[in-house]
Amino acid sequence: MKKIFPNALNVGDEIRIIAPSRSLAIISSSVRSLAISRLEKLGLKVTFSKNAEEKDQFDSSSIQSRIDDIHQAFADPCVKGILTTIGGSNSIQLLQQLDYELIKKNPKIFCGYSDITTLQNAIFAKTGLITYSGPHFSTFGCLKGIEYVIDNFHEMFFKQTKEVDLLSSNLWSDDEWYLNQEERTFFPNNGFQIIANGEARGTIIGGNIESFRLLQGTSFMPQLKDAILFMEDNYPMTLDDLDRHLHSLMLLDDFQKVRGLVLGRFQVASKIDNGLLKTLFLSKKMLQGLPIIANADFGHTLPIFTFPIGGNVRLFSQESQVRLTIEPMYNCTV
Repeated sequence: MKKIFPNALNVGDEIRIIAPSRSLAIISSSVRSLAISRLEKLGLKVTFSKNAEEKDQFDSSSIQSRIDDIHQAFADPCVKGILTTIGGSNSIQLLQQLDYELIKKNPKIFCGYSDITTLQNAIFAKTGLITYSGPHFSTFGCLKGIEYVIDNFHEMFFKQTKEVDLLSSNLWSDDEWYLNQEERTFFPNNGFQIIANGEARGTIIGGNIESFRLLQGTSFMPQLKDAILFMEDNYPMTLDDLDRHLHSLMLLDDFQKVRGLVLGRFQVASKIDNGLLKTLFLSKKMLQGLPIIANADFGHTLPIFTFPIGGNVRLFSQESQVRLTIEPMYNCTV
Protein backbone atom coordinates (compact mmCIF):
# COMPACT_ATOMS: atom_id res chain seq x y z
CA MET A 1 0.00 0.00 0.00
CA LYS A 2 1.24 3.48 -0.88
CA LYS A 3 1.99 5.66 2.13
CA ILE A 4 0.12 8.93 2.53
CA PHE A 5 2.03 11.85 4.04
CA PRO A 6 0.08 14.63 5.80
CA ASN A 7 0.99 18.28 5.59
CA ALA A 8 3.17 19.79 8.30
CA LEU A 9 1.69 22.39 10.63
CA ASN A 10 2.14 26.13 10.19
CA VAL A 11 1.65 28.99 12.61
CA GLY A 12 -2.03 29.91 12.64
CA ASP A 13 -3.29 26.40 11.90
CA GLU A 14 -6.29 24.95 13.70
CA ILE A 15 -5.79 21.81 15.75
CA ARG A 16 -8.86 19.86 16.84
CA ILE A 17 -9.03 18.10 20.21
CA ILE A 18 -11.07 14.89 20.16
CA ALA A 19 -11.79 12.20 22.77
CA PRO A 20 -11.88 8.79 21.03
CA SER A 21 -11.15 7.00 24.31
CA ARG A 22 -11.73 8.69 27.66
CA SER A 23 -13.68 11.93 27.87
CA LEU A 24 -12.35 15.47 28.06
CA ALA A 25 -14.68 15.83 31.06
CA ILE A 26 -12.20 14.00 33.31
CA ILE A 27 -9.47 16.57 32.61
CA SER A 28 -9.32 19.37 35.20
CA SER A 29 -9.85 22.98 34.19
CA SER A 30 -6.31 23.91 35.29
CA VAL A 31 -4.74 21.19 33.11
CA ARG A 32 -6.94 22.24 30.18
CA SER A 33 -6.02 25.91 30.52
CA LEU A 34 -2.30 25.21 30.62
CA ALA A 35 -2.54 22.82 27.67
CA ILE A 36 -4.41 25.39 25.58
CA SER A 37 -1.88 28.07 26.50
CA ARG A 38 1.06 25.85 25.54
CA LEU A 39 -0.44 24.97 22.16
CA GLU A 40 -1.35 28.60 21.47
CA LYS A 41 2.25 29.61 22.20
CA LEU A 42 3.23 27.25 19.38
CA GLY A 43 1.01 29.36 17.13
CA LEU A 44 -1.91 26.93 16.97
CA LYS A 45 -5.62 27.66 17.19
CA VAL A 46 -7.20 25.11 19.56
CA THR A 47 -10.77 23.89 18.99
CA PHE A 48 -12.71 21.03 20.56
CA SER A 49 -14.95 18.41 19.00
CA LYS A 50 -18.68 18.62 19.60
CA ASN A 51 -18.87 15.55 21.84
CA ALA A 52 -15.50 15.78 23.58
CA GLU A 53 -17.05 16.41 27.00
CA GLU A 54 -19.75 13.78 26.76
CA LYS A 55 -19.20 11.34 29.65
CA ASP A 56 -20.87 8.03 30.50
CA GLN A 57 -20.37 5.50 33.31
CA PHE A 58 -17.14 4.38 31.63
CA ASP A 59 -15.66 7.92 31.60
CA SER A 60 -16.10 7.88 27.83
CA SER A 61 -18.91 8.63 25.38
CA SER A 62 -21.04 6.71 22.92
CA ILE A 63 -19.42 5.01 19.96
CA GLN A 64 -21.46 7.15 17.58
CA SER A 65 -20.38 10.39 19.28
CA ARG A 66 -16.72 9.44 19.03
CA ILE A 67 -17.08 8.32 15.42
CA ASP A 68 -18.84 11.58 14.51
CA ASP A 69 -16.08 13.66 16.12
CA ILE A 70 -13.33 11.79 14.27
CA HIS A 71 -15.13 12.09 10.93
CA GLN A 72 -15.87 15.79 11.44
CA ALA A 73 -12.26 16.52 12.36
CA PHE A 74 -10.91 14.81 9.25
CA ALA A 75 -13.59 16.30 6.97
CA ASP A 76 -13.24 19.91 8.17
CA PRO A 77 -10.83 21.68 5.77
CA CYS A 78 -9.98 24.24 8.46
CA VAL A 79 -8.57 21.56 10.75
CA LYS A 80 -4.91 20.83 10.00
CA GLY A 81 -4.11 18.52 12.90
CA ILE A 82 -5.95 16.27 15.35
CA LEU A 83 -4.85 15.70 18.93
CA THR A 84 -6.43 13.17 21.28
CA THR A 85 -7.47 14.21 24.78
CA ILE A 86 -6.13 11.21 26.71
CA GLY A 87 -5.92 7.43 26.44
CA GLY A 88 -8.14 4.78 28.03
CA SER A 89 -9.16 1.31 26.92
CA ASN A 90 -11.96 1.41 24.37
CA SER A 91 -10.85 3.00 21.11
CA ILE A 92 -10.99 -0.47 19.56
CA GLN A 93 -14.79 -0.09 19.61
CA LEU A 94 -14.50 2.39 16.75
CA LEU A 95 -12.57 0.44 14.14
CA GLN A 96 -15.47 -1.17 12.26
CA GLN A 97 -17.44 2.08 11.97
CA LEU A 98 -14.71 4.43 10.81
CA ASP A 99 -14.97 5.80 7.28
CA TYR A 100 -11.48 4.99 6.05
CA GLU A 101 -12.13 6.48 2.63
CA LEU A 102 -12.99 9.81 4.27
CA ILE A 103 -9.77 9.67 6.27
CA LYS A 104 -7.75 8.70 3.20
CA LYS A 105 -9.14 11.59 1.17
CA ASN A 106 -8.47 14.12 3.95
CA PRO A 107 -5.00 13.26 5.29
CA LYS A 108 -3.85 15.26 8.29
CA ILE A 109 -1.77 14.88 11.43
CA PHE A 110 -3.36 12.57 14.01
CA CYS A 111 -1.46 12.36 17.33
CA GLY A 112 -1.84 10.56 20.68
CA TYR A 113 -0.56 7.45 22.43
CA SER A 114 -1.45 4.56 24.76
CA ASP A 115 -4.93 3.25 23.82
CA ILE A 116 -4.81 5.46 20.71
CA THR A 117 -2.20 3.01 19.35
CA THR A 118 -5.09 0.81 18.21
CA LEU A 119 -6.59 3.58 16.08
CA GLN A 120 -3.26 4.74 14.68
CA ASN A 121 -2.09 1.36 13.44
CA ALA A 122 -5.54 0.50 12.07
CA ILE A 123 -5.70 3.77 10.13
CA PHE A 124 -2.24 3.13 8.69
CA ALA A 125 -3.18 -0.44 7.76
CA LYS A 126 -6.41 0.60 6.06
CA THR A 127 -5.37 3.84 4.38
CA GLY A 128 -1.59 4.17 4.32
CA LEU A 129 -1.87 7.45 6.24
CA ILE A 130 1.07 8.05 8.54
CA THR A 131 -0.13 8.82 12.08
CA TYR A 132 1.85 9.91 15.13
CA SER A 133 2.49 8.46 18.55
CA GLY A 134 3.08 11.47 20.74
CA PRO A 135 1.60 13.65 23.48
CA HIS A 136 -2.09 13.90 24.19
CA PHE A 137 -3.76 17.28 24.64
CA SER A 138 -3.71 16.58 28.39
CA THR A 139 0.07 16.03 28.31
CA PHE A 140 0.53 19.71 27.52
CA GLY A 141 -1.15 20.49 30.85
CA CYS A 142 1.81 19.11 32.81
CA LEU A 143 3.44 22.07 34.56
CA LYS A 144 7.02 20.85 34.94
CA GLY A 145 9.45 18.72 33.01
CA ILE A 146 7.91 18.65 29.53
CA GLU A 147 10.10 21.13 27.66
CA TYR A 148 11.55 18.14 25.80
CA VAL A 149 8.01 17.11 24.77
CA ILE A 150 7.17 20.55 23.42
CA ASP A 151 10.49 21.01 21.61
CA ASN A 152 10.26 17.60 19.93
CA PHE A 153 6.57 18.14 19.05
CA HIS A 154 7.49 21.40 17.37
CA GLU A 155 10.43 19.88 15.52
CA MET A 156 8.35 16.99 14.23
CA PHE A 157 5.23 18.86 13.18
CA PHE A 158 6.21 22.33 11.96
CA LYS A 159 7.68 22.49 8.43
CA GLN A 160 9.67 19.32 8.98
CA THR A 161 11.33 18.55 5.66
CA LYS A 162 14.62 17.12 6.92
CA GLU A 163 15.47 14.09 9.00
CA VAL A 164 15.16 14.26 12.79
CA ASP A 165 17.49 12.54 15.23
CA LEU A 166 15.59 11.41 18.32
CA LEU A 167 17.84 12.30 21.24
CA SER A 168 17.39 11.24 24.85
CA SER A 169 16.04 13.66 27.44
CA ASN A 170 18.21 14.76 30.37
CA LEU A 171 15.66 13.92 33.06
CA TRP A 172 12.53 11.80 33.37
CA SER A 173 9.67 11.33 35.82
CA ASP A 174 7.23 8.61 36.79
CA ASP A 175 4.63 10.25 39.00
CA GLU A 176 0.95 11.15 38.85
CA TRP A 177 1.71 14.76 37.98
CA TYR A 178 -1.96 15.61 37.40
CA LEU A 179 -2.63 15.02 41.12
CA ASN A 180 0.19 17.25 42.32
CA GLN A 181 1.84 19.64 39.87
CA GLU A 182 4.32 21.03 42.41
CA GLU A 183 5.86 18.07 44.23
CA ARG A 184 7.56 16.10 41.49
CA THR A 185 10.48 13.66 41.39
CA PHE A 186 12.89 13.63 38.45
CA PHE A 187 15.59 11.06 37.66
CA PRO A 188 18.74 11.41 35.54
CA ASN A 189 18.30 9.74 32.16
CA ASN A 190 20.99 7.22 31.24
CA GLY A 191 20.00 7.47 27.58
CA PHE A 192 19.38 4.70 25.07
CA GLN A 193 20.41 1.27 26.30
CA ILE A 194 21.77 -1.21 23.76
CA ILE A 195 20.29 -4.70 23.96
CA ALA A 196 21.80 -5.91 20.66
CA ASN A 197 24.09 -4.18 18.20
CA GLY A 198 23.20 -3.71 14.57
CA GLU A 199 21.89 -1.39 11.89
CA ALA A 200 18.53 -1.32 10.10
CA ARG A 201 16.10 0.86 8.17
CA GLY A 202 12.38 0.19 8.15
CA THR A 203 8.81 1.30 8.77
CA ILE A 204 7.77 2.18 12.32
CA ILE A 205 4.93 -0.02 13.56
CA GLY A 206 3.53 -0.42 17.06
CA GLY A 207 3.36 1.83 20.10
CA ASN A 208 1.61 0.53 23.19
CA ILE A 209 2.14 -3.22 22.89
CA GLU A 210 -1.07 -4.27 24.66
CA SER A 211 -3.22 -2.00 22.50
CA PHE A 212 -1.33 -3.01 19.38
CA ARG A 213 -1.84 -6.71 20.01
CA LEU A 214 -5.62 -6.23 20.01
CA LEU A 215 -5.33 -5.96 16.23
CA GLN A 216 -3.81 -9.41 15.71
CA GLY A 217 -5.86 -11.67 13.46
CA THR A 218 -7.91 -8.78 12.07
CA SER A 219 -7.81 -6.77 8.87
CA PHE A 220 -6.75 -3.77 10.96
CA MET A 221 -3.31 -5.23 11.74
CA PRO A 222 -0.51 -3.60 9.74
CA GLN A 223 2.11 -5.77 8.07
CA LEU A 224 5.33 -6.38 10.00
CA LYS A 225 7.45 -6.92 6.89
CA ASP A 226 10.39 -4.50 6.99
CA ALA A 227 9.15 -3.02 10.28
CA ILE A 228 11.09 -1.44 13.09
CA LEU A 229 8.80 -2.41 15.95
CA PHE A 230 8.30 0.20 18.69
CA MET A 231 6.95 -1.24 21.97
CA GLU A 232 6.03 0.18 25.38
CA ASP A 233 3.50 -0.46 28.12
CA ASN A 234 2.50 0.85 31.51
CA TYR A 235 2.27 -0.75 34.93
CA PRO A 236 0.94 -3.39 35.83
CA MET A 237 3.03 -4.70 32.90
CA THR A 238 5.71 -7.07 34.23
CA LEU A 239 8.61 -8.83 32.55
CA ASP A 240 6.49 -11.99 32.30
CA ASP A 241 3.71 -10.03 30.60
CA LEU A 242 6.19 -8.49 28.17
CA ASP A 243 7.54 -11.96 27.35
CA ARG A 244 4.02 -13.23 26.57
CA HIS A 245 3.21 -10.24 24.36
CA LEU A 246 6.49 -10.60 22.52
CA HIS A 247 6.00 -14.32 21.89
CA SER A 248 2.48 -13.68 20.64
CA LEU A 249 3.87 -11.29 18.03
CA MET A 250 6.68 -13.68 17.17
CA LEU A 251 4.08 -16.29 16.17
CA LEU A 252 2.90 -14.06 13.32
CA ASP A 253 4.04 -15.24 9.89
CA ASP A 254 5.63 -11.94 8.95
CA PHE A 255 7.44 -11.31 12.24
CA GLN A 256 10.51 -13.01 10.79
CA LYS A 257 10.81 -10.01 8.46
CA VAL A 258 10.96 -7.46 11.30
CA ARG A 259 14.21 -5.49 11.05
CA GLY A 260 14.68 -4.09 14.56
CA LEU A 261 13.11 -3.31 17.94
CA VAL A 262 12.91 -0.09 19.96
CA LEU A 263 11.62 -0.33 23.54
CA GLY A 264 10.14 2.62 25.39
CA ARG A 265 10.87 3.29 29.05
CA PHE A 266 8.87 1.12 31.46
CA GLN A 267 7.44 2.47 34.69
CA VAL A 268 9.34 1.91 37.93
CA ALA A 269 6.61 -0.29 39.41
CA SER A 270 6.99 -2.76 36.53
CA LYS A 271 10.47 -3.64 37.85
CA ILE A 272 11.71 -4.12 34.28
CA ASP A 273 15.32 -2.99 34.16
CA ASN A 274 17.71 -3.03 31.24
CA GLY A 275 19.62 -6.04 32.52
CA LEU A 276 16.44 -8.12 32.61
CA LEU A 277 15.46 -6.86 29.16
CA LYS A 278 18.82 -7.89 27.75
CA THR A 279 18.53 -11.37 29.26
CA LEU A 280 15.00 -11.78 27.93
CA PHE A 281 15.54 -10.51 24.38
CA LEU A 282 18.87 -12.17 23.79
CA SER A 283 17.33 -15.53 24.73
CA LYS A 284 15.05 -15.41 21.67
CA LYS A 285 16.55 -17.15 18.62
CA MET A 286 14.17 -15.33 16.29
CA LEU A 287 15.61 -11.98 17.42
CA GLN A 288 19.22 -12.86 16.77
CA GLY A 289 20.86 -10.44 14.37
CA LEU A 290 18.33 -7.63 14.99
CA PRO A 291 19.40 -4.28 16.43
CA ILE A 292 17.50 -3.74 19.69
CA ILE A 293 17.58 -0.68 21.95
CA ALA A 294 15.71 0.16 25.16
CA ASN A 295 14.99 3.12 27.45
CA ALA A 296 13.72 5.31 24.61
CA ASP A 297 11.68 8.37 25.56
CA PHE A 298 8.19 7.10 24.84
CA GLY A 299 5.60 5.28 26.92
CA HIS A 300 3.90 6.09 30.21
CA THR A 301 6.67 8.10 31.83
CA LEU A 302 7.54 11.69 30.97
CA PRO A 303 8.93 13.14 28.81
CA ILE A 304 8.07 11.42 25.54
CA PHE A 305 9.09 12.05 21.96
CA THR A 306 6.79 11.99 18.93
CA PHE A 307 7.30 9.41 16.19
CA PRO A 308 5.43 8.55 12.97
CA ILE A 309 3.62 5.23 12.78
CA GLY A 310 4.18 4.22 9.18
CA GLY A 311 7.14 6.58 8.81
CA ASN A 312 10.65 5.44 8.00
CA VAL A 313 13.36 5.23 10.64
CA ARG A 314 17.04 4.33 10.66
CA LEU A 315 18.36 2.52 13.72
CA PHE A 316 22.05 2.21 14.50
CA SER A 317 23.44 0.63 17.68
CA GLN A 318 27.09 -0.23 18.09
CA GLU A 319 29.05 -0.50 21.34
CA SER A 320 28.08 2.69 23.23
CA GLN A 321 26.70 4.57 20.23
CA VAL A 322 23.02 4.74 19.29
CA ARG A 323 21.37 6.76 16.55
CA LEU A 324 17.62 6.80 15.92
CA THR A 325 16.75 8.92 12.90
CA ILE A 326 13.30 9.71 11.54
CA GLU A 327 13.32 10.32 7.80
CA PRO A 328 11.33 13.19 6.20
CA MET A 329 7.60 12.49 6.24
CA TYR A 330 5.59 15.52 5.22
CA ASN A 331 4.14 17.23 2.20
CA CYS A 332 4.99 20.79 3.23
CA THR A 333 2.64 23.57 2.18
CA VAL A 334 5.29 26.29 2.38
